[in-house]
Amino acid sequence: MSVLSTLDWIFILAYFALILGIAWWVIRQKNDTSDDYFLAGRNLGWFVVGASIFASNIGSEHIVGLAGSGATDGVAMAHYELHAWCLLVLGWVLAPFYMRSKIYTMPEFLEKRFSPTARWVLSIISLVAYVLTKVAVGIFAGGIVFGVLIPEVNLFGLNSFWVGSILVIVLTGIYTILGGLRAVAYTEAIQTVILILGSLLVTWYGLDALGGWGELRRIAGTEMFNLWKPLVPAGMEGTWAPVKTDTQMAWYFNGNYPWLGMLFCAPIIGLWYWCTDQYIVQRMLGASSLTEARRGTIAASFFKLLPVFIFIIPGLICFALAASGKMANISAALLDSNGKLINANAQQAFPLLVASVLPAGIRGIVVAGLLAALMSSLAGVFNASSTLFTMDLYSKFRPNTSEKSLVRVGRIATAVMVLIGLLWIPVIQGSRGLYDYLQSVQGYLAPPIFVVFFFGVFNKRLNAKGCLAALLVGFAMGLFRLAIDTPVILSESFKYEEGSFFWIINNIFFQYYSLVIFLVSALVMVVVSYATEQPSYQQISGLTFGTVTSDQKAETRASYTKGDVVTTVFVLLLILAAYLYFNG
Repeated sequence: MSVLSTLDWIFILAYFALILGIAWWVIRQKNDTSDDYFLAGRNLGWFVVGASIFASNIGSEHIVGLAGSGATDGVAMAHYELHAWCLLVLGWVLAPFYMRSKIYTMPEFLEKRFSPTARWVLSIISLVAYVLTKVAVGIFAGGIVFGVLIPEVNLFGLNSFWVGSILVIVLTGIYTILGGLRAVAYTEAIQTVILILGSLLVTWYGLDALGGWGELRRIAGTEMFNLWKPLVPAGMEGTWAPVKTDTQMAWYFNGNYPWLGMLFCAPIIGLWYWCTDQYIVQRMLGASSLTEARRGTIAASFFKLLPVFIFIIPGLICFALAASGKMANISAALLDSNGKLINANAQQAFPLLVASVLPAGIRGIVVAGLLAALMSSLAGVFNASSTLFTMDLYSKFRPNTSEKSLVRVGRIATAVMVLIGLLWIPVIQGSRGLYDYLQSVQGYLAPPIFVVFFFGVFNKRLNAKGCLAALLVGFAMGLFRLAIDTPVILSESFKYEEGSFFWIINNIFFQYYSLVIFLVSALVMVVVSYATEQPSYQQISGLTFGTVTSDQKAETRASYTKGDVVTTVFVLLLILAAYLYFNG
């Protein structure tokens, strides 16, 4: 039976009307050049940039997963959210290079810094990764949300998973195809407000039902409020063994997150995602100036701190309500006969709170927030994929294509991504193993991309041959691990012989394997570059710290004010305060 009332549906329909109205207004604006369609005419303000970055990052799977981790492990997963500082690195360190070079895509920057081949390699890898991860995971989580909140929906023999997924994919696809990045960015700005408001209401009403923050601290205990304790279980402080074995099961956190991996690997993945991924950086590239771009990243870094309190804390509240027995339906859903939390059911934490503690109408706002999270993520990946295909691949094979033709191809590419999303539904429906498996893919693809971007900007001696070698070797190592992992994921009966080479590779923590890829990629890039000729100074001028001219330095200094610095320091202090507060 649906938990949604008539008033809830009114709010949900009002949300759709608002989003489609904004999209229609944007679509009627000028959209006939590649700048207009792919980068919103490079005219976005800082709030739209920041809100769009945040909305693209937060999908419904993010909300459901973080709340579930809050119920099982407390605030430990806040480590990833506190990587908001990576956005400050984007704004202060890399934005001047990106904005100065007037690029459309991240692979295009590699072409300017290194070579066209590096651009094509990264473009193809990025497109494949988007289809396999962002599209699949977003649709999967969206279908789950619909299945929980409106399970009785059945249309033409299709259940709520199908109906919800198709509806959201098609609606998102329509305004993304017609409006390009401008439609995506402006709708995401509104969706950010709705998402934050809805999630804050869940936290507020959840705390009210429980009895306040003090009651939450009392029931959850100090360990649930400790960022570090779950990562370093008692007696395991000195453990460095990289392979999962039965005797070390207590060592790894949440199934596959050793503390050393969290310490060293998570920042690499974070910097790759926030600073070099087209999916995120494209919003900043649409800013009207370097000043607006940087302020957008500062705003996004502040927004990024909110999930700790509006997604993870609701999971903790749900656990506390179950443990205290204050809500029998939540206790029945989350606890076993001995009163212990059933980890497999923890993903229901956020939907359970929505269904149990929110009054009619407010529940509709929160569901609209969940829809906003799903639609913004899908719109982001549709638009990013379209830009990569059109600007990095199609325009290279058809260099004399008119602006109008590029926009048309971009729309066709977006439509193809929408079709791929629809075709993914039967593959991912109910496939929890595939969902978990896809989350580790970025750990295998991120390190070589991180290396070529960051090393390339900081070291002017590194050349195109070193970049290409690092990309190819790094990607080959990642694909090798994926090829070994895939049979184990797809078949529960498939196992490698314990102690064999393939068994060892399969059982190395994915974050440790990711660190190995990083180290090898870095070594390859440095060795190959220094063993071959220096890059042309004319080509890399202004693209590395060592080749920035005095005029360019002056331009960068003029792009920020004391207010920007103070705001940045404030965000860093908030991050530090969170680390200090969540210390048990």
